Amino acid sequence: MKNHQYAIADYNLKVAKNELRAIHFLDEETDKIDNPSALLKHFLMTYFLDSQSLAIRGQKISQIMASFEDDALTYLDKNAPLSKIAFYNIALQLLQFTVGEDFLIDNSITKMQTLNLPIADVHDPMNLYDVICAWYLLLNTHTKYGVTLIDYLAGEGYFAQNYNQFDKPLIFNGKSMPVYDTNNLIREVVYVESPMDTDNDGKLDLLKTEIIRPKESNKNAVPVIFTASPYNQGTNDTDGEKLTHNVNRGLNHKQPNTVSLSDISKKEKDPELPAARNIEGKTRKAEQTFSREQSYTLNDYFLARGYAVVYSAGIGTYESDGFRTTGDKYETISATAVIEWLAGNRVAFTNRTDNNQIEAYWSNGNVAMSGRSYLGTLQIAAATTGVAGLKACLVEAAISNWYDYYRENGLVMAPGGFQGEDADVLAAETYSRKKSAAEDIKNEKKWEIQLTNITNEQDRESGDYNAFWDKRNYLNDAKKIKADMFFIHGLNDENVKPINVANIWHAVDPLNISKKMILHQGQHIYINAFQSLDFTDMVNLWFTNKLMDVENDADNLIPNILVQDNATDQNWYEIDEFDEDESLKRFELAKPSDDSEVTDDKVSFSDSLDEKVSFSDSLDEKDFETYCNDVNKWENDLVIGGSDAPINDNRVIFTFDKLLKDVTINGKAHIHLTASSSKDFGMLSAQLIDLGEDFRLNAQPESVDHAKIQLGYLWREDSLREFKMSSKKTPFKKIAEGHINMQNRNNDYQVSDLKAEEFYEVNFDLQPNVYKVKAGHQLAVVIYATDFDKSIRGNQDVKYTLDLSDSAVELPFNKD
Repeated sequence: MKNHQYAIADYNLKVAKNELRAIHFLDEETDKIDNPSALLKHFLMTYFLDSQSLAIRGQKISQIMASFEDDALTYLDKNAPLSKIAFYNIALQLLQFTVGEDFLIDNSITKMQTLNLPIADVHDPMNLYDVICAWYLLLNTHTKYGVTLIDYLAGEGYFAQNYNQFDKPLIFNGKSMPVYDTNNLIREVVYVESPMDTDNDGKLDLLKTEIIRPKESNKNAVPVIFTASPYNQGTNDTDGEKLTHNVNRGLNHKQPNTVSLSDISKKEKDPELPAARNIEGKTRKAEQTFSREQSYTLNDYFLARGYAVVYSAGIGTYESDGFRTTGDKYETISATAVIEWLAGNRVAFTNRTDNNQIEAYWSNGNVAMSGRSYLGTLQIAAATTGVAGLKACLVEAAISNWYDYYRENGLVMAPGGFQGEDADVLAAETYSRKKSAAEDIKNEKKWEIQLTNITNEQDRESGDYNAFWDKRNYLNDAKKIKADMFFIHGLNDENVKPINVANIWHAVDPLNISKKMILHQGQHIYINAFQSLDFTDMVNLWFTNKLMDVENDADNLIPNILVQDNATDQNWYEIDEFDEDESLKRFELAKPSDDSEVTDDKVSFSDSLDEKVSFSDSLDEKDFETYCNDVNKWENDLVIGGSDAPINDNRVIFTFDKLLKDVTINGKAHIHLTASSSKDFGMLSAQLIDLGEDFRLNAQPESVDHAKIQLGYLWREDSLREFKMSSKKTPFKKIAEGHINMQNRNNDYQVSDLKAEEFYEVNFDLQPNVYKVKAGHQLAVVIYATDFDKSIRGNQDVKYTLDLSDSAVELPFNKD
């Protein structure tokens, strides 16, 4: 384990004393203690719970070793000078590290340093004030199992001994503490009236909204964490599978055009809306409840800390009105309508028929959004409206432009692992309104028309950017964002690719808001239960600042950009900028003269001495089927090949010399090719590869301990996870990839002509990354056409030729 904690707020003796008094470690009795050992013994007696007898607490203290000779009870009862080493011997055991296995007695301070755990700046031997400050810091230190000691103690029942004795909310070191009894949570359902009628039934769409809130919110308003999740009311996986598109089809020549972006971006006139419902009455009592939501464990964590959590699936979902639209303004309104209600600016009803209004009287009007993937995407969508009440967004693995999810540079491009999915498939899968038989029958024909329109407008024939995708490009309105934004994204995410976070990060850069970003080495995952990083604490610090208006210096304590190292495990570091494209270094894709060595501005290509090299895009039918069914084999053969690999003639590889020192790539590699196709159509793909037998960080985290993290007392739990190094060496790692339709070489909405056997300049970027390439490894660039994991797969008899006299790769190396 190596600990990284960024959310420990600055403190001094006065702060430590006041806050320890607030959580009952200090009181009038401790004010009379004049011996450091006696004070530490009092802290330990309090730590082991007032609800247990003095004998049991003493028994537990005696099981801790303070030195080689004495257990903690014996040591402290001597009232001798308290050594710093003894304090941290005790501290490490409280942090759940095992003597003899994790550390050695009297080596505690060195071990704290090795684990990167914070050590108080105190005297040796310690005085009373040292004990107070060191204990305060210890409570804010992560245990072996990835939570602060005070959170671990809360999970054991410290606050639950008597919830009523603590302030609510209770702020400790700038973060909200779990002093709310989750056994008394209120669960209720309301129906928010939205300003739209997407099913054209002459009535404004009602949106089912599920609320979980502390009982105390009946009297004292609380902040809200809202998760807009189209999956919350269930999915239609069978419908999605039936609609999934066949990708084993060929690329076609596209008719050239001169479409302008302004043509695509023309605003449509909003339809005239039905009148709002007449309000027949008002109440504070909901009529509907629910047993269990599809929760997010980070939301569960905040339910014990004085927040309400709200879930809504939006239009076209079970017990809501309307139709699914996959990412357009109507789904945005689905989210903003709920936020407006939470902020007191919109009407909701207790049921779908009686028009009995209910207000969010328990909300303090400060709303944050949370969630990953589609859930994060709707955060960006809502934020770009500037909706009042939305104070902060925790945006995880989110789409900022739907074109970058389902298309790329004029090509139909699937999210990794989901070949054949598209906007219509996702709409069908999330249309859980269908789960009501009555609603399904009533709306069947209208829904079929809606789905057909999506299928036609998404345009799988051309792959071009068009009005459909422009309506789903949130970057167009990024300048309207007023909420503070915290982005989290996996640098190995092949579902929602990193270009999405890079583009929204650049879009918010000039805005006068707080913006943070964490880039991890995982795929499409949550990172709120990791051993090496205090992510949950950072979010607690951030939300406490944004939603509870606590001045805790969150904006300065949390790094602006935090990156997980790919070359070593459990290592996180700060960077100043991401994907700035200011230091691109150009490497010509050319073969040096016979006896010369590769210079630092050229890349060797060992298979040819010619200025022109060619590759095919057709395979034997059996090999084609093999790769369609096993994209991992395709990827391995694409890079490693081998004398008998079927794909040998279907790509060219350019290899750098072995690196003499580590280099870090930060941003997008740029590919410049002069290329021809043997047909009047063509696609080009490229990968940047890290070559070298080595142990590499796995892109999926492993479980460290199942259900080890308690999210509150007798409440829900989470499993501790961590990225681990692979147990076996691997020969390569893909750093980034990119693809382009040769007819979209100017941009993704204009189609240029392409004539067979004529050479054209083609430029495109690979996905952005922050990636360390270790000394002794080699960089390589692979150029090919069909991507079996993501592009259409026509197995067409096309030959591509590259002119190496004008072909290059530009790499974004970090500035020295």
